[in-house]
Amino acid sequence: MARASVSRRNFLGLAVAAPLAGTALAACGTSGPSTSSSSVGGGGSAATYWYLSGAPGEGIRTDTVKRFDKANPSTPIKGTTFQNDAYKTKVKTAIGAGQAPTIIWGWGGGTLRQYAQADQVVDLTSWFSSNAAVKDRLFPSAFGAATVDGKIYAMPCETVQPIVLYYNKTVFDKVGVQPPTTWAELMALVPKFNDRKIAPLSLGGQSRWTNMMWLEFLFDRIGGSEVFQAAAEGQKDAWSNPAALDALGKVQDLVKANGFIKGFASITADSNADVALLYTGKAAMMLHGSWTYGTMVADGGDFVSGGHVGYLNFPTVEGGKGDPSDTVGNPAQYLSISAKATPAQQETAKKFFATQVLSDAEVKEWVASGGVPIVKGSDTLLAGSKDADFLKFIYGVSSGAKVFAQSWDQALPPTAAESLLSNIANLFQLSISPQQFASNMNAVTNK
Repeated sequence: MARASVSRRNFLGLAVAAPLAGTALAACGTSGPSTSSSSVGGGGSAATYWYLSGAPGEGIRTDTVKRFDKANPSTPIKGTTFQNDAYKTKVKTAIGAGQAPTIIWGWGGGTLRQYAQADQVVDLTSWFSSNAAVKDRLFPSAFGAATVDGKIYAMPCETVQPIVLYYNKTVFDKVGVQPPTTWAELMALVPKFNDRKIAPLSLGGQSRWTNMMWLEFLFDRIGGSEVFQAAAEGQKDAWSNPAALDALGKVQDLVKANGFIKGFASITADSNADVALLYTGKAAMMLHGSWTYGTMVADGGDFVSGGHVGYLNFPTVEGGKGDPSDTVGNPAQYLSISAKATPAQQETAKKFFATQVLSDAEVKEWVASGGVPIVKGSDTLLAGSKDADFLKFIYGVSSGAKVFAQSWDQALPPTAAESLLSNIANLFQLSISPQQFASNMNAVTNK
């Protein structure tokens, strides 16, 4: 079976059926075609669309363009594919030079905010108001990362990938404990697993963004989604919110209690070493993205097929203000329209959004690839999968989330995101205090 690293910092494909695991993980953009681009559709004054290469996403996106071109031969779309890293560089340069494609594939969040504030992408708010049926069939939570200052600048598309608290049922049965539903219960499990020489929690801390997932949930569960949102919007001293300081302190309490596996700061997520610790029983729990399920299927022996993997949404925090239905991760992918596109090209893009993006045909392809599309009712298509229970869990968490917060390093502009990751690493290494973390980040995000 093909192997690929599973970095959620690239585009993520959720592989759940064993025959699909290798190809779906290739959608991360760390592997794919050797050529930098390939084209479909017409040329000339046709609308253009740049998107990522690599199976299965490339094939699905290309099929969608072909269906549109067949139905609209006089206004085709020219599609060009790029590998992940090349795409990030190419599209940023093109947008800055006023030479962006008509349709811009992206991740929303902080980068989209920069484009919107520079008037480089089209405001789609009124279009969605006039095309309510397009918006109403998608998960409401998918629009958060498409929205800047109350206005919608992107069409949510493709699939959803929330962060999940996984646990090893065999290890839990061995120790005689139940999965945690509250923060207090999680902390109480730490000494019980340590006493049995089992790491309570696996963590690929060298990758830094894996540490971030703990803070994302704790900020939300303690203070609600508005705590981080205030920081993302640049509100003054937002990181010094008492709820934020509480969350930062709780993470350090977990580190000091030896909640994470010894040497976590030297373990990488890209190597899947953190996932292996869970399915081999060396760690009892792991907070990680839904995409890691594919790795467990591919590499974990009978860990999945034998019913040894458990999963749940993040526990509540006693006295917290956050909604327990909230989640974090990748709420969707996003399509924007270049403000430099001609009126005719813009209309073609909008018609593409309305008629082919997440059409019934495309939704079926995403489901067949092992993904969970951001379309209401798509769970009815999941029943045929041998991993239907997990997929329906992901659908339920994602569709039921009142707020699906985007991963912080995607929600923030790139420079702020790098500072965030550095400070998170220092926080987990106990080299800075919660107050120092807050001060450092306030200096970065304060307007």
